[in-house]
Amino acid sequence: MAEPSWQETLRLRLAERNARESSYAPVIEQYRRLAQQTKLLKERNASLLRAMGSARPNPSSSTVFVPGTGEDNPVRAAYIASLESQISSLRDELATVYKTQGQNAQRLLAMNETLREKEELSRLDSENLRKSRDEIAILRKKVEQHSELMAEKDRTAQILHDEINTLQLELSQIEERNQTLTKDNAKLLQRWLDAKQAEVNRMNEANQFYEDMHSRRQAALDKPATNGDEKADSSSINTSGSGNGEERRETGATTTTDGTPSHAETDVNLTPNG
Repeated sequence: MAEPSWQETLRLRLAERNARESSYAPVIEQYRRLAQQTKLLKERNASLLRAMGSARPNPSSSTVFVPGTGEDNPVRAAYIASLESQISSLRDELATVYKTQGQNAQRLLAMNETLREKEELSRLDSENLRKSRDEIAILRKKVEQHSELMAEKDRTAQILHDEINTLQLELSQIEERNQTLTKDNAKLLQRWLDAKQAEVNRMNEANQFYEDMHSRRQAALDKPATNGDEKADSSSINTSGSGNGEERRETGATTTTDGTPSHAETDVNLTPNG
């Protein structure tokens, strides 16, 4: 699994730092060993000097005892003590090295565990990143689909808007036509009512004329006449009756056999509807 960029950068920087800091490590180690060896040699020389100072003089001469004589050699004892101190120091150094090695091993285990945890976290992050990218791709597809759907709805809305405008224009034209027809109908109705009213007025005038003539004839019949003038009167009445009949024919009025006006000759009062 490829490491993330920030982990690779951190690793490279740590490697550069370690290389830079460990470039003088051999020199420092040699100097440390040289200083330790110098210290041991100084301690050995001091022990030898102390041994030489404490050596007993020979009774027969002024020289010191030669090694191999029966008595203890202080130089040899000092040399042995120096070697023992070196062994003790080496043992202490070896114990320190073992301790440091154990600590380094423990640190290595801890770092391996941390590295494993980091790798697991990195794997989870990579998995989450992959899922997030998949979700982003799905959401982008949905956004594109929604955009296409909205564009289609906008086109449909524009078409409906145009149709509504057309229908409103047609409706306004129809309303104007209806208003014109209503005005024309009102004018025609008024003209028809005026014509009917004029016809009613003419019929009323004819009926009034007939009633006047009938009242005159009735007055003439009711007038007392002498016996000598009955024929003359009857002939004059017949003559006037024939004249009245011509007048009635001219006006369109009719009478019954007893001289009373028919129902068609009465006054007609029509309503505005005829």
